[in-house]
Amino acid sequence: MRKTAIILPILVLAIIVGLSSVFVVDEREKALVLQFGRVAKVKDDPGLSFKIPLVQNVVRYDDRILSRDIDPLEVTPLDDRRLVVDAFARYRIVDVERFRQAVGVGGIASAESRLDSILRSQTREILGTVSSNDILSTDRAALMLRIRDAAIEEATELGIEIVDVRLKRTDLPRQNLDATFARMRAEREREAADEVARGKEAAQRIRAQADRTSVETVSEAEREAEITRGEADARRNAIFAEAFSRDQEFFEFYRSLNAYRKALKGENSSMVMSPDSDFFNYLRNPDPSGMAEAARRAIPAAPGAESTAVETEAETVEAQGGQAAADDVTGDAGETQGQNGAASAAGEAAEPEPAAAQ
Repeated sequence: MRKTAIILPILVLAIIVGLSSVFVVDEREKALVLQFGRVAKVKDDPGLSFKIPLVQNVVRYDDRILSRDIDPLEVTPLDDRRLVVDAFARYRIVDVERFRQAVGVGGIASAESRLDSILRSQTREILGTVSSNDILSTDRAALMLRIRDAAIEEATELGIEIVDVRLKRTDLPRQNLDATFARMRAEREREAADEVARGKEAAQRIRAQADRTSVETVSEAEREAEITRGEADARRNAIFAEAFSRDQEFFEFYRSLNAYRKALKGENSSMVMSPDSDFFNYLRNPDPSGMAEAARRAIPAAPGAESTAVETEAETVEAQGGQAAADDVTGDAGETQGQNGAASAAGEAAEPEPAAAQ
């Protein structure tokens, strides 16, 4: 009974000591065996391992790739346009013994704090050597590689390997956003004004070309019309000149008859003229039979419809009875009061005389 009471506690103690001397390393971890605070053994391979109970203790570190977000920081590129950069890094612990010596009992939290300082300083240094356009363009991938390579050298002292560094966002500071938006708006308005100016210039050019074409077309038409009108006037004058050259007395008589027909229409028109006016020369002719005879002589020489009209006018004058009819017409013309329209018609009828004289 006494032996059992002694052996049982010893057996329990042995089991406790045995269990405390055994530890398991997971495949996702690395372990350090510390003896009185110093590194006694490094256990990198997963599996079962042993340590001295009560003397040695085990510290475990994650062997996976870890992520660390960097607080947004403000950088100043070469063009002095301040930018707020938000980045993150991926790293892993490759040398747990150096890591322990570098961070001590602070562990991962202390290492990440020091890693933040490294990444922030390298980010400011690298981005400060380029312009903001390079940071915002596709060249930012090369800039991230430069930041990673520069940070790797400093992180090696911590026993850390930096796998990657990425820039998540690159924004303007809050106080610069309004000025930037105003500048962008001004640039767009300037581009819009340029487009409008070019459009107006093109419209003005097209309008000027159209006006020029219109003026040229109208001028050409007017020129052709003047040429046609001049040819017609020349032909008319030639006809009058030919008629005048054949029989000057009959031509003057025929012109006077046309003036009488236009002026004495009897449509409520009146003339105020002197009885001695040249307009009444043929109405005052003392030999109306001689005047009719002159008309008959000239009728065969007048072509077409004009000869018929002249013959008709001549017979009309002869039937009026010579001097008596002339006196009656003259008396009536002297007693009436009139308007200037008939006189103008008389002048218009007398208008071909200069051409005929030429």
